[in-house]
Amino acid sequence: MADPPVVRTRGLTKRYRGTDALVGLDLEVAAGEVVGYLGPNGAGKTTTLEMIEGLRRPDGGGVVVDGLPVWPDPNDVKRRIGVQLQATALFDYQRLHEIIYIFGSCYGIHRGRDACVALLERVGLADKAEAFVDELSGGQAQRLSIALALVNDPVVTFLDEPTTGLDPRARRALWDVIGEINRDGTTVVLTTHYMEEAERLCDRVAVMDRGRIMALDVPRALITRLGAEATVRFDLSDRVPAADLCLLDGATDCRAVENGYEVVADDAQRTVVSLLELARTRGLRVAHLDIKGADLEDVFLSMTGRKLSDDEDEANASALKKRRRFGFGGGR
Repeated sequence: MADPPVVRTRGLTKRYRGTDALVGLDLEVAAGEVVGYLGPNGAGKTTTLEMIEGLRRPDGGGVVVDGLPVWPDPNDVKRRIGVQLQATALFDYQRLHEIIYIFGSCYGIHRGRDACVALLERVGLADKAEAFVDELSGGQAQRLSIALALVNDPVVTFLDEPTTGLDPRARRALWDVIGEINRDGTTVVLTTHYMEEAERLCDRVAVMDRGRIMALDVPRALITRLGAEATVRFDLSDRVPAADLCLLDGATDCRAVENGYEVVADDAQRTVVSLLELARTRGLRVAHLDIKGADLEDVFLSMTGRKLSDDEDEANASALKKRRRFGFGGGR
């Protein structure tokens, strides 16, 4: 008999001022998994996590974590989970090992200094044990917030957009930390805006938009289901109707974009050859030709009609503003 899921939601709903923020969400997370919610701002990702964590009461449906119902009394569940929020308020002039001790004591766990440093070592911050919070870079601050989410040895850790606002190097370093935590046996549920992050970290991905799960599967299975090999991007010396490009050999979808055109293809080679023939017969010049393998961006676009990446700049700016507000610096 299979082990029961660590997290199970059934028919989870939430409304704000008459607007559906979450609509009938069903999800199961198995022990040892990394499951990601992928979607833009307003998709319902954070609302979902907050209801599972016992921070926000749902309007309908139920949540069970580690065999315990979260509502109506979430206190027992809160002792068994770890939570990393989008922004964390900490005292600037406490040393990192002192912060670990204080957070642990809230759970009745009183670690000595060596044990606190050992936890910092799990997230690559052992050499910062004597540092103050205001001395940390953005990436280091995010690693500290993950360490704090692990102080009670949780059965499942929730990470809400853990790398938003970080530079690419810091983001990839944090991916390594999250992967190592999972390999140590911790189940992870995270939200993200980034396709590469979801593909790199997650065993399964829930594609969310407007309060609904549009699809839930292994990242590669979602991409395969799209039926596309690649996206061919290019510009033409004169504008043509985008519908004409849907007639290219191997094309499964096509669209005009700000800087040219995109054609989703199930055979990139046939599509490029057909494109060059079209350009020749119409006396057009092809420029900025680029071929990108199909990814979760294409999955999201096919399901919603819009790009997930359009939301990333706004998310980055919002995350940086929050970190400055709550005492975390930028990415020095």
